[in-house]
Amino acid sequence: MPRLSDSMEEGTILRWLKASGDQVARGEEIAEIETDKATMTYEADADGVLEIVAEEGTTLPIGEVIARLLGEGESPSGNGAAPAATEAPVDDREGAAGGQPTAPPVEAAAAAVEEPARPPEPAPAPAPAPAPAPAPAADGERIKASPVARRVAQDRGVDLRSVTGTGPGGRIVRADVEAAQPGAAPPAPAVPEPSPAPAAAAAAAAAAAAAGTVTERGTNRGDITTIEPSRSQQVIARRMAESRATIPSFEVTTEVDMSAAVELRAQLKAVAGDTPPPSYNDMVVKACALALRDHPRVNAAYKDGAFEQYGRINVGIAVAAPESLVVPVIFDADEKSLGEIGREARALAAKVRENTITPPEVSGGTFTVSNLGMYGVAHFTAVINPGQSAILAVGGLTEKAVVRNGEIVAGHVMAMTLASDHRILYGADSAVFLRRVRELLEQPLALAF
Repeated sequence: MPRLSDSMEEGTILRWLKASGDQVARGEEIAEIETDKATMTYEADADGVLEIVAEEGTTLPIGEVIARLLGEGESPSGNGAAPAATEAPVDDREGAAGGQPTAPPVEAAAAAVEEPARPPEPAPAPAPAPAPAPAPAADGERIKASPVARRVAQDRGVDLRSVTGTGPGGRIVRADVEAAQPGAAPPAPAVPEPSPAPAAAAAAAAAAAAAGTVTERGTNRGDITTIEPSRSQQVIARRMAESRATIPSFEVTTEVDMSAAVELRAQLKAVAGDTPPPSYNDMVVKACALALRDHPRVNAAYKDGAFEQYGRINVGIAVAAPESLVVPVIFDADEKSLGEIGREARALAAKVRENTITPPEVSGGTFTVSNLGMYGVAHFTAVINPGQSAILAVGGLTEKAVVRNGEIVAGHVMAMTLASDHRILYGADSAVFLRRVRELLEQPLALAF
């Protein structure tokens, strides 16, 4: 499992684009992998014959083997399939009761991982060939189950081989595990009999399980629906909890007179024609990038008891995705023109909404801008992204009275709140940085340099 983003700890194989035995070339796409931030295709790093080790739907930590590329003359390892039965070695660790030769090494290893030890069952009476158990995996085949279902099964002591999957393609989901009895062994084969369970109820339960939801009815809070979060939602929850628990943050707020910026944008819009002019958020990103150049301590982080200062200024912009939040990064924002930042920001936001953003485009940020002004929010505070020292929360542009040249006039005002990590930034550091951002926005021609 490759590391496809800086915060990735594990990945899920969504789909193999090649089959075992296919000849693949270096750089050819062979799999789709879901990470904590996005779904992307993985390319072969060498020529060879593909041998798939991990099945679709499998979630594995970074570094685990998912496939092998066999060179000329190499034979498959047999992972996932039983080796030939001839001359199988006899293990000294035979069961005392059986005196039977052990299974071949690969089969024995698979049995040790996927099936807990239990006393031997009595031999069944002669009968017609039994029907297969509800959801057992074949020898060496990985049981299809969601990551949450595996964790719940481990916590409750449920053998996944005894659980019938109701998710897509027979995949075991959380609801299936919760409905199983702890420690249950795979059910003994039996002659099928008509089930008395109502078909409508079974269909409804299967649909709910497939959607990753479980509904508890009739509580004093009404019907309670438990929804299994997506991988990106799980990562957001973990990282935000980590931020609140480990980063001692404080906030400073200022108001910016954006009247000159409003006039500049109107002029740019007039000369741009059909091309969209830079947005106010693009101006904020450029102002932050220039201010970060002047105040490198803000373009850093407190990590492992030391200050980690970054050589590039990469500004992340928070973008709302369907039921999630993604922060694509504008790299070297201090070196790009206002127009370049605007074009790049629009392209990245479109990729987020179309779910085509790639991990490299959401990795490597050194500072973040979060803007909720388009939703009518006047001001707010944002949560610092671990690995950074600060985040700027930008409110909406409103008209209000301002003092200009000793006179009270109507102006366009925008509130900004900087949340800072107090382990690396102190009150004066954050105040001076925020003042520089405000100065650049109030004299927006400076953003052109």
